[in-house]
Amino acid sequence: MRQETQEILEDALAEEKTLSIYNLIMDGGTGGQIIIAVLLVMLVAALYIYFERIFAINAVSKTDDSFMNQIKDHISNGKLDAAKVLCAQTNSPEARLIEKGISRIGKPLDDINTSIESTGTLEVYKLEKNVSILATVAGAAPMIGFLGTVIGMILAFHEMATSGGQAEMGSLAAGIYTAMTTTVAGLIVGIIAYIAYNHVVVKTDKIVHKMEAKAVEFLDLLNEPI
Repeated sequence: MRQETQEILEDALAEEKTLSIYNLIMDGGTGGQIIIAVLLVMLVAALYIYFERIFAINAVSKTDDSFMNQIKDHISNGKLDAAKVLCAQTNSPEARLIEKGISRIGKPLDDINTSIESTGTLEVYKLEKNVSILATVAGAAPMIGFLGTVIGMILAFHEMATSGGQAEMGSLAAGIYTAMTTTVAGLIVGIIAYIAYNHVVVKTDKIVHKMEAKAVEFLDLLNEPI
């Protein structure tokens, strides 16, 4: 009988100590709720930008290995229009670079190189569209979360000061750990955004390196003796 009673008491204590995320958010006051809502919006925006960029990058990163060989054959045979058509049918940044270079054939090599670099800058800008927002979320989310914690701590100590030192420790502790939830939320959002940002940057850098390699290969092709 005593053992059953003890088990019931232990279960009751365990239930009392269980933290509910919903209760932590709702008990955090209006300021805490606003900050959590802001962090949630930032998380949704970061995830949307991440997946949109990943799908966009994957869509333009698939290039046929024989692409440059076909371009070389067309240019060697003087079929510039066929080379342009091939570039237009290939959805990749390097294909657009080559197309711009082909359209400048006949002009000085420096002019061709400049036009390719200008097109490359535009392609990199397209690849990095909205990526800076991920970096902003990664840096701002932890600070916003910490701001919520500071506000909660100020309110908790204000309650202690206005109560003449008679505030209950239980209520103070509850207010403090509730305020800490904003820091936790900010760190979670910041970490997710930071990982997403670095992943997008790595994949973008791979495409940029491919663009540079194809541009050099194309310029070398133009320098080859006919």
